[in-house]
Amino acid sequence: MALLLASSAMVFAAFTVAFVARRGLSDDWAGIPKPPILWVDTAILLASSLALEASRRALNAGRRSRFTAFWTAATALGVLFLLGQAWAWAQLRAAGIHVATSPGSACFYVLTAAHAAHLLGGLAALAWVDAQALRLRLGPARRTAIDITAVFWHFLDAIWILLMVLFYVWA
Repeated sequence: MALLLASSAMVFAAFTVAFVARRGLSDDWAGIPKPPILWVDTAILLASSLALEASRRALNAGRRSRFTAFWTAATALGVLFLLGQAWAWAQLRAAGIHVATSPGSACFYVLTAAHAAHLLGGLAALAWVDAQALRLRLGPARRTAIDITAVFWHFLDAIWILLMVLFYVWA
């Protein structure tokens, strides 16, 4: 788990440093309009983390059905977040903003695509835990997969918040 988080953190650290360096050292930076769906996506992603925590608390209390319901909700919210990202990219493309339009658009697409790729991995883990829970193969005695998946998901939330700060404050 530590290796996964460290390698993911290094990927985003490298991209963030490249973003900041490119933005700060150039005179050709052009910001892009940010689709409002990004704020909705942020709320969705945070809600998914809250659902994960509610799920973990339900499991600690021995409420297996509530655990599964909250975990399934968190997974569904993760899928909804990705659909929101696809919508944001579609809105930008419709406005004529592509990867090659400007350094600002390139950074936006690369950073959000890297986050989406990590989120797909997180969703695969969420779905696996969900499937195991629905088959009654996970419970309080087998918490490792649950805890690792939740920690990675929360890490992705933190990365998204960092990206939002970069997009809205620095870009």
